[in-house]
Amino acid sequence: MGNLSMKFIEFMAKNRFKGARIKIGMEWKSECGRFLYYTFKNRRNTIEKLKLRKYCPITQRHEIFKEKK
Repeated sequence: MGNLSMKFIEFMAKNRFKGARIKIGMEWKSECGRFLYYTFKNRRNTIEKLKLRKYCPITQRHEIFKEKK
């Protein structure tokens, strides 16, 4: 019984994020360096690439982060 429940938990963990929501990387680049944030987006509602204004610890300012592939 214990082995069956572990297989079920592993199955649920692997398929947890299947569907419309995907994990994406948000990247900011400059001559100073680059910084990444990771977030999730719904690919059915947001078809185009995402742009967010996030805090960059390199420049210590809010910068525009763009979705990378």
